[in-house]
Amino acid sequence: MSVRGSHILLADEEADCCRVLCAALTKDGHRVDIAADGEAACQALTTDSVDLMIADLIVPGIDGFGLLQRARETRPAVPVILVSGYGTVETAVQAIKMGAYHYFQKPLNLEAVRAVVAEALENAGAPSPPPDSPGRPAERSLHSDLGIVGRGRWFEEVMSLLRKLAPTRATALLAGESGTGKELFARAIHTMSGRKGPFVAVSCSALSRDLLESELFGHEKGAFTGADRQKPGRFELADDGTLLLDEVGDIPVDLQVKLLRVLQERQFERVGGTQSIDVDVRIIAATNRDLAAAVRGRSFREDLYYRLKVVEIDLPPLRERPEDIELLTQQFIETYSRVNRRGIQQAGEQVLDLFQSYPWPGNIRELENAIERAVVLSEPQAKELDVALLPQNIRNGTPTLFLNGGSMGARPNLPDSASGFPQKMDEAAWVRALGDALHETNGNAAAAARLLGVSAAVVRRSADKYGLRENRRSHSTR
Repeated sequence: MSVRGSHILLADEEADCCRVLCAALTKDGHRVDIAADGEAACQALTTDSVDLMIADLIVPGIDGFGLLQRARETRPAVPVILVSGYGTVETAVQAIKMGAYHYFQKPLNLEAVRAVVAEALENAGAPSPPPDSPGRPAERSLHSDLGIVGRGRWFEEVMSLLRKLAPTRATALLAGESGTGKELFARAIHTMSGRKGPFVAVSCSALSRDLLESELFGHEKGAFTGADRQKPGRFELADDGTLLLDEVGDIPVDLQVKLLRVLQERQFERVGGTQSIDVDVRIIAATNRDLAAAVRGRSFREDLYYRLKVVEIDLPPLRERPEDIELLTQQFIETYSRVNRRGIQQAGEQVLDLFQSYPWPGNIRELENAIERAVVLSEPQAKELDVALLPQNIRNGTPTLFLNGGSMGARPNLPDSASGFPQKMDEAAWVRALGDALHETNGNAAAAARLLGVSAAVVRRSADKYGLRENRRSHSTR
């Protein structure tokens, strides 16, 4: 396929971004059409002339992941590049897993975008490796197109439940240890639901009480100091789509009342506003906490608990699903080899044996991190994952985090208000684990909390108490 003269579809509602990107790609000799919403983009995809699509994750109608899925179903040879103004590393990896050619975070580096577009157009139409070629094991999960892989009875039961749940409006509660893939399964529910709106996620543990209220419900101009304009909240952004409330157990009790009203009446008011706003949003909640225990301890409302757990889905930790380790390993190798331009195609027997014997206290996220590290540090010409490039604690079989009084691999008990550290962990061990987590995450309290399996509030309290470094910068969202 000729690089110049290609037909590029740009799905984005941001006029400024479209104008700049359109000018750059037109200068390169391409024809660019702009679709301001997901429906228009889907219609354009039905034509045979589209050679490449660039889609924003938040686009009205059908979101970027939905457009990616539609492109894979109807035009599998068309490369898709996803962009976002609020994405994370996890978002980028999810995009690649689902088949995106590349992922960019806004503001865009135009030269990088132009280079990737040229590369994607040159590679479009190249034959894919046969199913039994190295790095492409013939035995694959039927649901890897949703970004999730697995096999065995537990996986079949969960997918059967998801197929029944997805087309309905019922709320769902995803429960499981940190790193078990709760957001991926939430996205799968949204994709299978056929809802036309976007999938929107918010971490309830990463924001203070006031910021979380504004993030969920939006605010009016002048509602508080610094509110210089009206801002829609995540409920509005997710209208006709799906909203994931991650770490829902960390929502303050007074905000739980407002959330309960949205679930019951499908309406709310922005912070500082009086006008009720109606929304049609499918709610999925996720937690690594025991919400039933939180209800008994009166830190979580019982009526909200039952509203959220209409359907509860328990995701097992990786140590209880060893049959999935090889599948996940292969998928992460392919993903990170592609992202980092490495030639790694597979893991050797020594690596797989090591992975099978390790307890994976950090679950899938820890496995993913270890593979990404090994791929990045590998020689460009290497074809097999080198065991020497794995983190030392994995090579030794001795986890350094997630200490829990000898119960290896289990999530620490949540700290009580008096001690500030897990009740079954001595204080010195908790300080070491907390320090390691903050070091690994460059002082990001929310990320450290996910590693340790506790709330961000616990990390912040303990970091203040023990004088540990914590980065309090808030993350802007679009």
